[in-house]
Parts: sequence; C-alpha cells; structure tokens
Amino acid sequence: MTKATLRLAIVTTHPIQYNAPWFRLLALDHRIEPMVFYTWSQAGKGDKYDPDFGRRIEWDIPLLDGYEHRFVENTASDAGSHHFSGIVNPGLVKEIEDWGADAILVFGWKFRSHLQCLRHFHGKIPVLFRGDSTLLDEQPGMRTSARRLLLRWVYRYIDYALYTGRNNRDYFSIHGLKNEQLIFAPHAIDNDRFGGDEQRYAADALAWRKQLGIGNDDLVLLFAGKLEAKKNPFFLVELAKAVTDRRLKIILVGNGVLEETVRSAAASDPRIVLLDFQNQQKMPIVYRLGDLFVLPSSGPEETWGLAVNEAMACGRPVMVSDRAGCAVDLVHTGDNGLLFDARDNRTAIDFLQKVIGDRGRLATMGKRSKAIIGDYSFRAIIDAIYSILKKTEKK
Repeated sequence: MTKATLRLAIVTTHPIQYNAPWFRLLALDHRIEPMVFYTWSQAGKGDKYDPDFGRRIEWDIPLLDGYEHRFVENTASDAGSHHFSGIVNPGLVKEIEDWGADAILVFGWKFRSHLQCLRHFHGKIPVLFRGDSTLLDEQPGMRTSARRLLLRWVYRYIDYALYTGRNNRDYFSIHGLKNEQLIFAPHAIDNDRFGGDEQRYAADALAWRKQLGIGNDDLVLLFAGKLEAKKNPFFLVELAKAVTDRRLKIILVGNGVLEETVRSAAASDPRIVLLDFQNQQKMPIVYRLGDLFVLPSSGPEETWGLAVNEAMACGRPVMVSDRAGCAVDLVHTGDNGLLFDARDNRTAIDFLQKVIGDRGRLATMGKRSKAIIGDYSFRAIIDAIYSILKKTEKK
C-alpha cells in the first residue's frame, strides 16, 4: 500500500462492531493512514462477559481485520471501560509519538489515559474527539452547573468534535465549542450489510415468522436490544394491552437484567414473543421479522440508538421515543414512522390503530427510512475526518 500523507492515531478502548467496519474502510481510503490504539488491552483476549446482556458475547463478524491496530498495555488494577481509572496506559503517549501521528482522534474522555492524550497532544497536533453525549437527561441544579464547568475545561483541549446528530451538537455547543469546531460525522452502521441481499433476507424472515405462528395479515412490532431500564421494553407490553387487535404481534429480541420481569409481564398475552440475543450475521433477518421497529427508550443516557439505523437500513418504518438521541435526526413523523413522547403512549396507540391494516402505507414508510439512512454512512464519517485533516495539514 502506498504510504498515505496523513497519519491518524485513533484512541479507543476496545473493538466494537460499529467501528471496525469504518476503520477498515478508512485504511482502504489511501488519503489517510490510520493506526488504532486500543487502550483496554485485556479486551484483546477474545470474548467477554457483558453484564447488561447477562452473558458472554463473542461477535460473529471480524473486528480486527483490515486495519492496523495495537493493544496498549493497560495497568489498571480494576481494568475496564466502566470507570475513569479502569484505563491506565503508561506507554500510550510514547507509542503514538513514536508512530509519528499527524493528528489524533480520541473516543471519549472519561478514562485516565484518554484525558491524558487530549491534554498532551493539544497544541502539538490536531486533536479530534468523538463522543455522543446529549442534554436530554440533564436536570437543573448545582451538579449540572459543576459538570458544565468540568466539561468546558475538558473540551478546551479539543480542536474538533465529530458530532453525531443535532442533540450531540447542542451538547458540544453549550460546553464551549464554536461552530467552526463542530463537524458532522453521523452515527452510522454498515448500511450495505443490513440493506443488501434483500431477497434472501426477506425469505429467511418469512420462514421464521411462519415458525413463530405469525400470519400474513399480522402486524409485527419488533424490539431488538438489551432488556434494561433505559430501553423501556415494558412499553411494548403496555401497547399490547391497549391495542387488543388479534393481528398485532410483538417480538422482543435480546437478553438483560429485566428479562425475567418482562417474560412474567408478557406471559398472559400469546401475541408477545421473546427471543434470545441474536448475533450480527443474523440481525438483517431479525429486523425483517418486524413490520415496524420500536425503540421506546425512556433514558437515561440513550445517547443515540443504533438499532434504529439498522432497522431503517433494512427498509423498516420506525417508532422512536423522544428520549433517544437519534429521534430528531432520523424519525420524520408521518413520513418514515413516528416520533412519540416517552411518557405518553397515546400517540403510539393511535398510530398503530391507523396502520395496522394499511400495509401499503407501512411499505412506503419503509422505503423512506432506507432513503433517509443513506446519508448516515461510514463514508460520511471518513469524508468528515479527511476534511479536517486536509485543512490542518502542515504546509
């Protein structure tokens, strides 16, 4: 490979299924030469227990292929991304300097080594930052005022923030970043993987629906995610109580701390089906089990909701609560679905009653979803990064 002009060091804790594909695409771009520095070295040993899912997770898609990376030794006594002192890398700064980075992109500041990187490289090379926090859960008071001061201090070490959407942009703005420092780099998933091979995925989903006893005239609401408080899975149980039409079916896919409670709440309604966690290769089929995807998040910290991207890439209309960070960007009420108040299910009930027998309207909304999500792509992230590096390139 021809050596790229611009070397970008990427600092993040561990490989995840949402970043690995665009890291690979970035490595193929040739305008930028990336090196990913993983700061949670213990995560490089394979699968790990996910306390939210309540099980060990080993992804069935490659997370380390196709791009250069290193696992930097993490010396924390309680290693992990669950607290500030869980990521401690004494050799990180030197490794980045020895590699010869022209710029650095840091994911998140709430780890000791990541904050150290922001402070050390500020003023030496361009410092880019990626985080998706919002103001959706903010409450007025002394703690918020104190946090504002802290965050203004943190973000003074950032040259550019790659914001994911409108809620995230508002967050950065209120903490002192200027308009020229805010570059749109949307939250994205592998649109091609989820949207491709429609014929096969649709056939597999139809066969699965038949196995589950779902008829051709049934309307399936689908939830896919961790069964945890912020996702508000009980919202779907309440919808089933309010909409008694026999054609309504609900599928909840996932595991988590609320699993047994949700099963108990849904046990009396045979229209509600719970399926275990499904790995990445099967998810394009999972989303096609549903006619309408629902993310009823009630917070806190539902900063985006990438399952909505995935469902839209599969051509599904979406119902999303206003407490999900993605809602204002991705959901156009009446066009590709419904944006509803997380505290009030009446709008969702009315919407369901209108579309339950109107498959044509749902199909049109699904096509709009797929069109909208096309702008939320890995290519858009890479182009945003390149635009920054090009204008900051040393002459």
